[in-house]
Amino acid sequence: MEKEFIKAVLILPFNVLITIPCVILYVSNYKFHLNNLCSNILGSVCLISGLILAVYTMLLFKNIGKGTPAPWAPPVKLIKEGPYKYTRNPMIIAVLLILISESLILNSAALAGWTVLFLVINAIYFPLFEEKQLIKRFGDEYLDYMKKVPRWFPKIFNNNKEVKS
Repeated sequence: MEKEFIKAVLILPFNVLITIPCVILYVSNYKFHLNNLCSNILGSVCLISGLILAVYTMLLFKNIGKGTPAPWAPPVKLIKEGPYKYTRNPMIIAVLLILISESLILNSAALAGWTVLFLVINAIYFPLFEEKQLIKRFGDEYLDYMKKVPRWFPKIFNNNKEVKS
């Protein structure tokens, strides 16, 4: 289990957050220059928030879900605790926050484009594939969860109402 978890972290988030951005910066002939203070502060807030949320959600996958975010070793228990009470995809939100921080701190339009592409890919992938697999794996428990918790934008108030994804 430990090897699978490390493998999932290295293959998925590492590539999305480190490898692909480095390739994008290299291909776009990126040259570092000092950014404005507001972009650096906002980028830092996004980075810290994203890292905290990413670590927290990965620990929930490992400790509560007894699995990884990777399709080859998925969780065996549905996670409905912590940030998963408010949104069905907090891990993707964490990755988006980190990608936003990279584009802000490095002042890179190319990285901003990668962030938008990542969002679009996930906005298509989740309803078409991921959620169907979760319904197969967890059945009515996931269907009930879908009714109560929104896909992307956290619902903090009125938790008793059903959600439209």
